[in-house]
Amino acid sequence: MQRLYVSFGRDALTDPAGMREGRRAARRHLLRGVAVAGSLALIAVAVPATAAVADSGAAPSQSRGRAADPQDAALAFDSAAYTTITVTVDGQPMNVRRYKELCYVANPVAAAAQQPGGPGGGTTTIPDTACGYQSMNVFVPESAFGNQQAPVYFAVNNSGWMASYLRASVTTGASYDSSTSNVGAALKAGYVFVDVANRSRGLIGADGSSPGKAPAAVVDAKAAVRYLRLNDAAMPGSAERIVVNGTSGGGALASILGASGNSGQYDPYLAAIGAAGIDARGRSTVRDDVFAVNAYCPITDLGNADAAYEWLYNVLATRDTTGENPSPADAAAIAARFPAYEKSLGLRNPDGSRLTAANMIDTIEKEVIRSAETYLKADPAHTIPPLGGTFEIRSGGPGSPPTTKSYVNDWIDVDNAGDKVLSVDMEKYLAFVVAQAALKTTPAFDAVGVNGNTTSGTETNLFGPPDQKYLNYTEYSWNHNDVAGDGSGIDDTGLTWDQYTAKKTTTVDDQVRLINPMDFVGTRADTAPNWYVRAGTRDRDTAFTVSLNLDRALAADKQVKNLDYRLAWNQPHAGNYDVPEAMAWIAEAVRKAGDPAPSGHHG
Repeated sequence: MQRLYVSFGRDALTDPAGMREGRRAARRHLLRGVAVAGSLALIAVAVPATAAVADSGAAPSQSRGRAADPQDAALAFDSAAYTTITVTVDGQPMNVRRYKELCYVANPVAAAAQQPGGPGGGTTTIPDTACGYQSMNVFVPESAFGNQQAPVYFAVNNSGWMASYLRASVTTGASYDSSTSNVGAALKAGYVFVDVANRSRGLIGADGSSPGKAPAAVVDAKAAVRYLRLNDAAMPGSAERIVVNGTSGGGALASILGASGNSGQYDPYLAAIGAAGIDARGRSTVRDDVFAVNAYCPITDLGNADAAYEWLYNVLATRDTTGENPSPADAAAIAARFPAYEKSLGLRNPDGSRLTAANMIDTIEKEVIRSAETYLKADPAHTIPPLGGTFEIRSGGPGSPPTTKSYVNDWIDVDNAGDKVLSVDMEKYLAFVVAQAALKTTPAFDAVGVNGNTTSGTETNLFGPPDQKYLNYTEYSWNHNDVAGDGSGIDDTGLTWDQYTAKKTTTVDDQVRLINPMDFVGTRADTAPNWYVRAGTRDRDTAFTVSLNLDRALAADKQVKNLDYRLAWNQPHAGNYDVPEAMAWIAEAVRKAGDPAPSGHHG
């Protein structure tokens, strides 16, 4: 895959100034929408200034005779520390060993007892302030008792890139239907099920800071993988068969975890929290690559997500047609950045043609057609309403009764008998998507501080130093921030985007890069060999281009052996709606891979 960005290899260790200059040149060349911070503190625990930032290649075996790392010793797994609970899967009782609240780092970041996100948007009290955001619950079904080759189903539960407190998807006495529940299906298949908590945006530290700023979520997920590898010999299941599952922000986290395996760029952050496999000299001795990624509607490529969103919903005048264009000048200016970015990626379609803004709508149309025809062929009972007919869309979130609304089909013409799509009207299709869920603001992902907006819930607060509420991370939002005193934008710094990104102390560009799989696929990082990626055909939460670009990048990565990407027919922004299909894919990937070798280590 051809990429027009600078890759950071081992030479970067000896020339940090050159590395940063290369990064700045690459940013300018790609017109990347990444923003900057004025602090090196990307996480609450200070990163040693001498820590190296470099990509490592494949991990050699651990050197013999090396003294045991005291932090690793503190993270030893106690195989006897479990409680047996009983659940029901498909009507049959099953015993499950529960290993509760395993802290996967030696130096967890303390959290405040009161966290945002309670009922009605208030607060909630967390019981574990010491490690509740850096722990995991491990559930071992009886068929995996003593089985160290069973796959590990690694579930990340954050949505919208929000922090995810420790949870337990498997509870005593619960009943699961393996045809609809990925939890039940994983237990039935004999997989070790792991619920992983992680820091991210919205987290309030014990000192009142925001210790979940990027790349904290990725660092924590890597630390959890490292814990599993460190203890592989003692734990049920195989750390060589980790399948990461996530939806929305969790889908993005699964994607970057799968794309950035063993990259040394995370080592300083891992060392700061006492992750397994970082020795006293800051070197990695344990791997953090994973076997497979099962990602739904990933909210990723945030540095360019605003441009992609505005381009998609303005190129065919969707915002104007649906009356959802309150800031047309902003929308047009942001959208204008997308063609150069898309061209810079150098991606190709399956037929070998370049993927550009000029053919992107046609490419999305082909994916919609493929989605519809796959749906029709899957079951003789599957049909799509004729032109003039209606889609009956059932919706409803947790705690609210489901509702059904009718939407006229004026955009797709099908031959149900022949399982063929005859035509798609893309203008009306995008309007159909928007009719079911209002479009996001302009900007869609980096709106805080822009044009006086201080109430937006966009991802702006994922970036910046821990002692700052938020920082704009895209060029347009930085240059249009007009909220005095927030520490972001020209108004407070006196610097344009280009001037600010030229500063050696700039770090938010690193924050954006370290959570973006597009910056790691096709590089020296160890990309997961197996990928199952889905985004719904009715998903308006991010542009269809985001998952499509990820697919094309993965297809060009020689490390990827098994790629299953599709727009899921008639699905909204959601995940795990296709449990039998996804679990069958996982089972086949495991079967083809054969018995796992023992976990490897860095030397």
